[in-house]
Amino acid sequence: MTIVFDEDKQNRKIIDLLHKEEEELVQMLAAKYNVEYVNLTITAIVTDALKLIDETTAREAKVAAYSLVDKKIKIAARNPQDEKVAAVMAKLKEKGYQPELYITSTQGLEKAWKMYKDISFASESKAGSLEISSDEITEIVEQAKSLPVVISILQNTMNAKKSYRTSRIMETIVAGALALGASDIHLEPEQTYVRLRYRLDGVLQDVMRFDVETYALLLSRIKLISGMKLNVKKDSQDGRFSIKLSIGDVEVRVSILPGAYNESIVMRLLNPKSINVPLESMGIHPKLLAVLLKEIERPEGMILTTGPTGSGKTTTLYAFLKKVHNTEVKIITIEDPIEYHLEGIVQTQVNDKGYSFLEGLRAAVRQDPDIIMVGEIRDNETAEIAINSALTGHLVFSTLHTNDAAGTYPRLAEIGVNPKIIPSAMRVSMAQRLVRKLCEFCKKKAAIEGSDLIEISTVIEGVEDKSLLPENRTEMWTSVGCEKCNLTGFKGRTGVYEAILMNQKVEAAVQNNSSDREIWDAAKGQGLLTMKQDGVIKILNGITSLAELERVISLTD
Repeated sequence: MTIVFDEDKQNRKIIDLLHKEEEELVQMLAAKYNVEYVNLTITAIVTDALKLIDETTAREAKVAAYSLVDKKIKIAARNPQDEKVAAVMAKLKEKGYQPELYITSTQGLEKAWKMYKDISFASESKAGSLEISSDEITEIVEQAKSLPVVISILQNTMNAKKSYRTSRIMETIVAGALALGASDIHLEPEQTYVRLRYRLDGVLQDVMRFDVETYALLLSRIKLISGMKLNVKKDSQDGRFSIKLSIGDVEVRVSILPGAYNESIVMRLLNPKSINVPLESMGIHPKLLAVLLKEIERPEGMILTTGPTGSGKTTTLYAFLKKVHNTEVKIITIEDPIEYHLEGIVQTQVNDKGYSFLEGLRAAVRQDPDIIMVGEIRDNETAEIAINSALTGHLVFSTLHTNDAAGTYPRLAEIGVNPKIIPSAMRVSMAQRLVRKLCEFCKKKAAIEGSDLIEISTVIEGVEDKSLLPENRTEMWTSVGCEKCNLTGFKGRTGVYEAILMNQKVEAAVQNNSSDREIWDAAKGQGLLTMKQDGVIKILNGITSLAELERVISLTD
């Protein structure tokens, strides 16, 4: 009879024996440390508890969170007296949890740690809320301040196993955009790959390319959390969800458009941090700022700011509201969506179920407000109610889509407002654009010459109040690029502005249904800068570059 020695079987027996001995040893240590023992190898691990401690910290401290009931969380540790364990417990207490400490074996911890790969660090609600609560993901928002770092993190995530990477990719893409201060995320499918781009300081930047198979999973994920129909592929769809972070909620508006190869996705991030800008920090020239501060103190009238999408109009309106807000006035806003919550102000959000800007404004005037903000004037009825409100003792702030400040008046007439009553309601019409600011660390001085000199000189000649011009008129700054600005040469944005005040000349021009150019002629003598002039002064002061200004507005008529 031949005896066959099964080495694998013997090894398994030895391993089982060692594991059993370890569990017995840990039970003995539990009595020594006066800490209750838990056998994690046979205990169910609650993933909601596990993800409250990120994997790196858990492995370093040799701990695992395995149970969570309300705020009571159970923590298993290999060495309960370790300082790192005490630090983990203290951090959980700071977050409002009530941690209970247990002792366990190394093999029990290994079982728990293996479950990290299957965790999505986001949770959803039926209301379309994506809650990023993981320390690991929040770390990206707080620390990844350069594009190369974000790209590296994304590539590492993409290289993970396909069975669990879709949720993690979604979270990392959004977290990377928030970390860099991006306003939009663009996912654009081509025939053999998908391109990811972020809009940084108003300009799209390539981030990475990835495979179409991953994109198909990502598309379904985004549709699901945005409240869109998964089976609709040949029509455009719009949706939204919010991201709940420790720094505050970020609203995300999602647009999906059918393309040649697959559906294209744009996610617009409405970050409250980017919109919470004081009026004095927006780049408004001191002379215009003094005028605006005086006008928003009036008890009635309308102030309109105009410009294309993404020109900072809503930020300007919020800055006005924060300036005029006090306990003695009632302020109501009608927005789409509410981008920044202001304490002490009644904010309402339009929807597609009948609550439009028109309905919101009708309801608002019945609540006896002192100040009304209408996110956008889109039609005749909304415009007329807003103007009538301004005529009957309300201060009204709103926006309009036109090219410049003078275009406000023909646009109002075009949507059916009687030109005879516009001057009585209007106080100021503004226009604005956003330009990128030169990076302070790498911008380079250059002489103004050739065609650049002709362009800048022509604009300077038109400035009525020459005292507004800087002494330097022969040098400007150009972009270079360094690590601090992601090699773009620019960091942050500022506004270029123009405004027309209502006076007798402008009133006569408006009532005569005059053109934009005729209204500009009527506004001569007010001494305020046009957007071109404001932009050129910012060039001479080294705030932005000529090329950047020309990207946004034309300096030639």
